Order: sequence, then structure tokens, then C-alpha cells
Amino acid sequence: MVEAPTRSAFRSMQYPQFRWLYASNMAFFFAMQGQMIVRSYLAFKLTDSALALGLVNLAMAVPMLLVSPFGGVIADRVEKRRLIIGGQAVLLTSEFVVFALLLGGVLEFWHLMAFVFVMGCIFPVIMPARQAIVMNIVGREGIQNAMALQMGGMNAARVVGPALAGFLIFAVDVKGAYIVAIVLYLVGLATMMRVSQSPPTARTNKASVFGDMAEGFRFVKNSPPLRTLMLVGLIPPLFAMPFQSLIVVFTEDVWHVDTWGLGVLQAAAGLGGVAGAFAIAFWGETERKLRLMIGGVLGFAACLLLFAASPWFLLAIPFVFAADVFASMFQTSNSTIIQLLVPDHVRGRVMSLGMMTFGLTPLGSVPIAAAAQAWGAPIAVGGASLVAAALIGIAYLVSPTLRGIDDVVRRAMKEAEPHRRPSGIVPPGLRSPTPPSEIEGKPVVMAGGQ
Repeated sequence: MVEAPTRSAFRSMQYPQFRWLYASNMAFFFAMQGQMIVRSYLAFKLTDSALALGLVNLAMAVPMLLVSPFGGVIADRVEKRRLIIGGQAVLLTSEFVVFALLLGGVLEFWHLMAFVFVMGCIFPVIMPARQAIVMNIVGREGIQNAMALQMGGMNAARVVGPALAGFLIFAVDVKGAYIVAIVLYLVGLATMMRVSQSPPTARTNKASVFGDMAEGFRFVKNSPPLRTLMLVGLIPPLFAMPFQSLIVVFTEDVWHVDTWGLGVLQAAAGLGGVAGAFAIAFWGETERKLRLMIGGVLGFAACLLLFAASPWFLLAIPFVFAADVFASMFQTSNSTIIQLLVPDHVRGRVMSLGMMTFGLTPLGSVPIAAAAQAWGAPIAVGGASLVAAALIGIAYLVSPTLRGIDDVVRRAMKEAEPHRRPSGIVPPGLRSPTPPSEIEGKPVVMAGGQ
């Protein structure tokens, strides 16, 4: 019998199943983030064209946007662990094929495009399943801590993965970087096999795929709290986070610090994301989750404005660090509240709608880049930060649903109390310290208007 988890920042790690899942996720994300640099390097070497880098990103963004709704349907219909293992196996096979072509000296740019397209199709299928398994393991009381730890690990991968890949390309060669990535993918696959099965949660498989997909959309549409949270969740990715695409403009044209400055700012941003996620893990267990979420957006916007206005490079470093601290706090809080309000039978489909923001985010880079071209990067980024702050302020003022979200969460937790049961994915003989909960049959909350 596992003892109840303590109120520590790492209490989710007391669940053996979460430790295996976390290890699998980290190995997968470190490999994936590192391979982004490797593919960019290969794309440029094969084509000698900067446009190739944009095409590689587009080849991943488009299928992510289109496939995400189907991924949620699949995650609700099938056994989730098997789905994740199958998806990771496909990606691993694709990496082996590209590596073999690289070793044979016959790798071409279209091979990279094909692999990235496959990854863009697989990623939105396995990610909703990963998120659903987390809830099954740690339950509603543990989801915020687990989400924060996962967000912190993903941000760490965003910093360390590319840096490690770049070092390996320099110290060994691109083939060595590929070998390390393949090993990490293998570790991710092996550790995922240690996670127990997670049965399908959809009520029936008799409906068509499009019928199940429509049910997921209707569920969000008919739940004002979820609809509001998802709309608010789009504000930073669309109106402020695209500032990262302009960091190179600041280093080259504003502060004149060249490529080393770009690396420093990217590292500071990534470390800020790690710090923000772990701050939630340490101090985020509060019933006033709305304050964390709104404060995260406003803090992010304020620090981003100071970053854009900074006349000195050294002063900009702590501002970009703090901006990503607040951005990570917002993302973790927003995702946690959504998880708390979604019943198991539609969890994959609702999570897949959130995955669509990965495909939408590049769209935000277009207007901010155009503004930078017309008025300069500082004005573009400063203006974007003000727009994000204004939109979140307007949403708070005009939406009673958003202002009452803490009460909604408290009611959902109280209603879920009688439905607690042992986790379906904990091995026989081991009961989850905090079993997952679910509310069957209808959205958690249907009250309130927007």
C-alpha cells in the first residue's frame, strides 16, 4: 500500500505509475526538442535556403491543426497506453529511416519534409492520451502538481534539448546527434511500457468518428466555463508568445549582440518557463486558481513590455526570464482548471482542442512580424503585450463565467467526491493514494452565462 502523498512540490512522484509516465514523457520531449535543431541544420545544409526552415515548421504545424480533433476521438476510443506506444514506435521507425538515409549519403530535403509531416500527424494523437492518463493516475487533487511537473520538464527539454543537440553536432557530427535522439526515443518507449493499461473512456464506439468529434465540440460549446477557459487560453499564444520569433531581431538590430546574445535570451526564456512551472508545483495548491491565471497573463504582459523597452541587452535578460515565468504559470493554471472540469468520457476530445493551439500559434507570428517590419521590433512586441493585457482585462470584466471560475472548480471537486474509485491503470495489488474521479453523463458545470 502506497502512503498518501505529502504536500511537497514533488508529491506526484510518489505514484509509481506517474514516475514511469514522467520518465517516458521527458525522454520523448528531450529527443523531440533536440531533433528540431538537427532537422533545421540538415534542412539548411541540404538546401542552403532559409526558406527551407520555414517549410519544415509549416509541414508540422498544418497536420497538427487538422489531425488534433481526430486524435482526441482516438484517445477516447482506444486503450491509451497502447496508442502512445504505437505512436512512439511509428516516430522511432521514421527516425531510423532518416538516419539510414543519412548514413547512406542519400538523404534529401523531401525525406525530412515527409518525416516532419508524419510527426505532425502522430503528435496530436498521442498527446491527448498522455494527458488523460495523468488524470487517471493522480486524480483531481493531484492534477495541478502533476501538470506543473510536466510543464517544468517540457520547458527544461525546450532549453536543454536543442543545446545538447547543437553541442553534439559541433563535438561529434549530426550522425552522433541522431544516435542520441534514437536512444532517447527508445528509453521513452521502454518506460511507457511500464505504465499499466488505461481502458477506453468513450461511452460507445458505435457512433461515427465524426459523430464523436461533434460530441466533443458540443460538450465545450454547451459548457460556458470550458468555452471561456479555452478562449482565454488563446490570448497569450496568439497575441504575445510570437515575440520569440523576433528575439533574433532584437539581438541583431537593437542590442547588436549577435548570435551569442540570441542563445542567452533563448536560454533565459526556457529557464523562466521551468521556474514558472515549478513555482506552481510548490505554491499552486490554492483554491484561488483564477488569480494565478489572470496574474500570469498580466505579469507576462508587463515583463514583455519592459523587455521590448529595454535599451540594454543585460537588462533584457531578467525581463525575458520573468516573462516566461508568468507565461508558464498561466499555461499550467489554465490547463489544470480545464482538466478538473472535464469528465473522463470526453477528456481526450477536449484535450485535443487545446492541442490545436500548437497549429494556430504560428499564425500569431504573421501580424507581429508585419508590425516589426513597419514600426520596428520594440514597438511590435510592446504593442502585442498591451493587446494581451487589454484582452484578458476585457474578458474578466465582461464574463461572469470567468470571474466565477473558482466557484465552478470548487463545485466540480465537491460533486466528484462521491465518485472516487481506485485507478484503473494502477497494477493489481497497488491502489492509487488519490484515486481519480469522474462525473459521468454530462458536463461538470452547465450553469452560468458568458
